[in-house]
Amino acid sequence: MSVDPTKVDYPEFRLPRTVIPSHYDLLIQSDLKALHFAGVVTASFKVVDPNGISELIFNAGPKMKFGKALVVCEQLKTESTQTIDSVHLDAKREVAKIKLATALPAGAEGKMTIAFESELDNSMMGYYHSTSEHNGKKIISALTQFEATAQRRAFPGWDEPDLKTTVSFRMLHRKENTALANMPVTKASDVSGADIDKLLRTSEFGVPATYNSSNLVKTEGKSEMTSTADEASDSWVLTEFDTTPKLSTYLIAWAEGPFKRLSSSFKSPKSGREVAVNVYATEDFIDQAQYTVDVTKKVVPIYEQVFDLEYPLPKVDTLVAADFDAGAMENWGLITGRTSVYLYDPVKSGIAGQKRCAGVQSHEVAHQWFGNLVTMRFWDNLWLNEAFATLMGEVIILDKAYPEWDSASEFIATHLERALDLDSKRSSHAIEVKLRSNGEPDVAAVISEIFDAISYSKGASVLRMLSNLVGEEKFLQGVSIYLKKLAYGNSVTADLWNGISEASGKDVPRIMKNWVLEQGFPVITVEEEADAIKVRQNRFLTTGDVKPEEDKTLWHVPLAIKTSVGIDQEAILQEEREASIPLKDAKNAQWKLNANTVGVYRVAYSPERLAKLGKEAANKDGMFSLEDRVGLISDAFTLGRAGYAKTSGGLDLLKGFNLSEDRYLANLGASTHLGSLASVWWEQPQEVRDAIDAFRADLFRPAVQKLGFDFGADDSPDLRQLRATVIGAAAAASDPYTIKEIQRRMGPVIEKGDESLIHPDIFRTCIVQSVKHGGAKEWETALRMYRKPPTPTHKIAALMALGSTREPELIKKAFDFAFEGNEVKTQDFMYPVLAFSMNAATRRQLRDAMQERHEALVKRFEGNFSLGRIIQYSISSFSSPEDLQQIESFFSKHDNDKYKSGLEQGLDEVRANIGWVKRSTEDVRGWLQSNGYLKA
Repeated sequence: MSVDPTKVDYPEFRLPRTVIPSHYDLLIQSDLKALHFAGVVTASFKVVDPNGISELIFNAGPKMKFGKALVVCEQLKTESTQTIDSVHLDAKREVAKIKLATALPAGAEGKMTIAFESELDNSMMGYYHSTSEHNGKKIISALTQFEATAQRRAFPGWDEPDLKTTVSFRMLHRKENTALANMPVTKASDVSGADIDKLLRTSEFGVPATYNSSNLVKTEGKSEMTSTADEASDSWVLTEFDTTPKLSTYLIAWAEGPFKRLSSSFKSPKSGREVAVNVYATEDFIDQAQYTVDVTKKVVPIYEQVFDLEYPLPKVDTLVAADFDAGAMENWGLITGRTSVYLYDPVKSGIAGQKRCAGVQSHEVAHQWFGNLVTMRFWDNLWLNEAFATLMGEVIILDKAYPEWDSASEFIATHLERALDLDSKRSSHAIEVKLRSNGEPDVAAVISEIFDAISYSKGASVLRMLSNLVGEEKFLQGVSIYLKKLAYGNSVTADLWNGISEASGKDVPRIMKNWVLEQGFPVITVEEEADAIKVRQNRFLTTGDVKPEEDKTLWHVPLAIKTSVGIDQEAILQEEREASIPLKDAKNAQWKLNANTVGVYRVAYSPERLAKLGKEAANKDGMFSLEDRVGLISDAFTLGRAGYAKTSGGLDLLKGFNLSEDRYLANLGASTHLGSLASVWWEQPQEVRDAIDAFRADLFRPAVQKLGFDFGADDSPDLRQLRATVIGAAAAASDPYTIKEIQRRMGPVIEKGDESLIHPDIFRTCIVQSVKHGGAKEWETALRMYRKPPTPTHKIAALMALGSTREPELIKKAFDFAFEGNEVKTQDFMYPVLAFSMNAATRRQLRDAMQERHEALVKRFEGNFSLGRIIQYSISSFSSPEDLQQIESFFSKHDNDKYKSGLEQGLDEVRANIGWVKRSTEDVRGWLQSNGYLKA
């Protein structure tokens, strides 16, 4: 299918399609002393407007300053070179214009050269600086983060994903520092001040006359602490890099700093060539970066074999950044990410950190093909990038590289659960999303909103369901077809479906249409007949109040009925409201729908059937798999919350399970849903809350006593995570046995910083519960840990602990620490907010603090992915109509366009909480009474 290059979707978001760029030649002078950068870009382009053009329109960041510009078009007989004295910048829209004295005709090819300068700020967007401290010295480095629309903050150009170009890149930097980019270095040479001036200025163009790197004033002001930038010499180097293949602008990357390197390589199974694997970090981090090297060289060859496509670049670099907004970023050939992802200490870090490092890196490596080689046409198809990288990187490839982790099973408790949770809210959206537009939209805010659990987790879940339906071999074969057909180009959803259809012979577009194009998912209600089951599908909402106009979508639902003889994969509800499925002696037979919890839906059984399923599931040697048990727990509690069933049914189900004999994921599911019950019931009478905690403690204490707090060298990953889960669950319920043991083991940590009695897998639980049940000395211990953490996971654990205190004086100190000082980095601010939100003693103070500082916080986080998340965290734990009214009233008086989705999702969560309490208060109380946890 041919695409008209002059036509674009969402014209209100995008540039007029008058020219198509083909190459950027880019020079950047990076100055870490002055915290400024300057540069010159020459963009080659072709005029595609049939009427020709009299102006060039492109993207540029709001802080950018320009010198003269130059436009050259050899096809013009006169005035082939035009010098432009001024560039007009619309800072709000991030659009710049150059007026041409002589118009360029349709089909003309030209070059635009512009010199520019801007600030190296700490916004974690565009080209920004990052800091850390080591041995009393501040370490300063700089790196790029362009996804989704921040390339324009680093250099002017056409910043849209379907405008792929090649890029040649050069960097001027001080000699002591290392320069990195997408491609390998081809040449490095010393340069003088005069050389630099010639590179940045000619008689025709140049950076603004006020720019002079040698006398710029440092923007951060004076500091008592010396920095690596202060100590740098004035010797400069010009580092040149090889030209990239065609890529989207958001995947361009570079960095500069006093980086150290760990190196290795792998041999390509497709071509036999050696591909370099490097990890870069500053000296304070490099000794914990080896595991990232090991993961990278392990997974990249597996991808080559699975995709039947060689990794196309000569190197795979990863840069560990001290300041980073997201978790990681897949820049082609130069992956970047935060320390809590990419640093792992085999002695001091736990298995959760190990799995996170491997999973995220595998995810980013998946993007090197799925996203970088083939890129979505525009951001409404973001899911093509992120859902696929989630499924491949965190399940399929991870299972091949680390089979002992059972990642396919864990997917249910993480991504599927996350997807169903968000998609059961009215504030959700379709996987292939229609971008919202109100007048002149904040483009960056609108696009950043869709980097959520729908684009990642729901997208991955429906792909997993499709893979199961057509078979993984055919699914991956179809993916390979897709990648080969569209290499170095752009795609839409239909292109992927066509590849999988070609491989599988199935009508994939018909099967998947409503899963991708419509919001929501179904709940399948089951009725039993003599020799059949009658199934009906309806839209599911957590609030349980679906309106007729919201219940029109009918999905293609693979029912996957599991019986004692196997799984019936042919039982499908094919876009019909209801159907009768033959099943002999249905009322007495043992069966369940959604075998192994692969389908993206929930199942509502009768109370009698749920009881039978619970009895069979409690038998760990029975016909139901671990995945079945996890799915049953999730469905029972979620349906009870939404009013499709009783919450007491979920409580009965768990009471019948022998969790102390079960595996990690079943315990995690039980812990998660009981934790939600306790959290939402936070303002019920004290005796009710105590009774809920007593039941939780009774469920998990036996496993704690059986497994103990000590980890063995030969413990399996499942056993390690099981022990950590049950200790965390019992401690969250304030089980006296567990809390006492935690306090005993924390004693040496408090007295002398000795962690020898606490395994890394349970460190967060121990420090959080120590502060929660302790006083000033425990809180101060967490503060010391935050200030001098041995690993990034220790730092996050300490932040969570600081916000967990219940002592009024310490609560004030915790809020002052998080909101008033500058110790908590912008990238880490979400952790104390989350801790305050989870803490019943601080929820309202968090809401008030966020509202009092609303304008300042929005400005601080503007454009960052985390803005919507911290707004959501600050409101989503409430469960009363009065709190809902207060929150709605406050935000109705403020412009919430920059965090609209986060706000709406948080409000939907509150409404669901209110409905759950209203429907189930007496049901839960009655169950607690009848089971001896509450006096009648």
